[in-house]
Amino acid sequence: MSVPITPVEGLIAGALAAGFLIAGLFFLKFWRRTRDRLFLAFAAAFGLLAVGNALPVLLGTPHEERGGIYLFRLAAFVLIIVAVLGKNLRPRT
Repeated sequence: MSVPITPVEGLIAGALAAGFLIAGLFFLKFWRRTRDRLFLAFAAAFGLLAVGNALPVLLGTPHEERGGIYLFRLAAFVLIIVAVLGKNLRPRT
């Protein structure tokens, strides 16, 4: 039995997606100012998190069938980890 998305869950998911997009836009603004790749990676990661939150609501995916959508979160967190490691392991000039 699949459980549909309730209106409250849709509202919360939309608010989270909007918050992730706003955070991504802030990081994009910082990247434009500094051209630091870390900010660009954070902007992309927050964009992926926003897509990961909005996609189940937009597609009407039941709770049981959201396994593939979590790959967006995984990609976002891997992107953040790689960016932080790249920033800290890079030789300073």
